[in-house]
Amino acid sequence: MNLQYSGEEKIPASVETVWAFVTDPEKVGRCFPDVVDVTVQDPTHLEAVVNVGVGPVRGKFKVKVEILPDPSRHHVDMKMSGGGFGSAVDLTASADTVDAGDGTTLLKWSGQGVPRGPIAAVGGRVLDAEAKKLIAKAFGNIRQQLTATST
Repeated sequence: MNLQYSGEEKIPASVETVWAFVTDPEKVGRCFPDVVDVTVQDPTHLEAVVNVGVGPVRGKFKVKVEILPDPSRHHVDMKMSGGGFGSAVDLTASADTVDAGDGTTLLKWSGQGVPRGPIAAVGGRVLDAEAKKLIAKAFGNIRQQLTATST
């Protein structure tokens, strides 16, 4: 099963402010939904522990994240892999910070994930709905954090 998503958030902050946020491993890690702990390894790597619940499958996932920024294009890629309770997931995500021309920034994102184990067996619609909710929450958390710091 391959899950794919895309969307955008309008953030009331400059491109530079949004860029600095989405390339900071501590700040990015703290925006994961239901995060328990974040450990920054270096400027481009972090590990996070998050609570996961999809249908009857619940527990903690440990996720390794690599942030790959391209400052010349204001584009960032992320590679994530992790697992827990017999399940695993590999994720890739990318985001572009785009000046909206009105003092705000568009954070245009896309991502895909491949789940394995019991979490993948939950079923397409249940897993798809939960994944969409978690992704929207993560990017919403980024918007919320940046909105709070810009006001």
